[in-house]
Amino acid sequence: MKKIFPVFMVSFLVLGTIILWFFSSKAPMSVIETGQFAIIILLVGFAVYLGITRLRSVKRGEPAEDELSKRVLQKASSLAYYVSLYLWVAMIFVNDRTKIETEVLLGIGILGMAVIWVALVIFFKVKGLKDE
Repeated sequence: MKKIFPVFMVSFLVLGTIILWFFSSKAPMSVIETGQFAIIILLVGFAVYLGITRLRSVKRGEPAEDELSKRVLQKASSLAYYVSLYLWVAMIFVNDRTKIETEVLLGIGILGMAVIWVALVIFFKVKGLKDE
């Protein structure tokens, strides 16, 4: 139960901050900001999904995280680290060749790292681990 509460708390804090940012912004949102907003909403949705699956496991009397889910998260995070290194190399390349602001590129890079991790978690949950 200790691992479930922080997932929901952080998710709702991020969601509240994003909603506050959305309504306090006086200028119209650009296409990049709208995309970032949508991606953040999807990432918060994935975090809530993980929290709900952990809560269901605890209600059934199972541990919040079993060995398979821990291995899936570990394998996804290790592969996401290597893929995100290439993402940052691509971001440096884009920064040299375009006139996009550096702050926007940093935001895109951070969101890209999160999206890579979520995509790999979903991939390994669907495909499974080969050595199992």
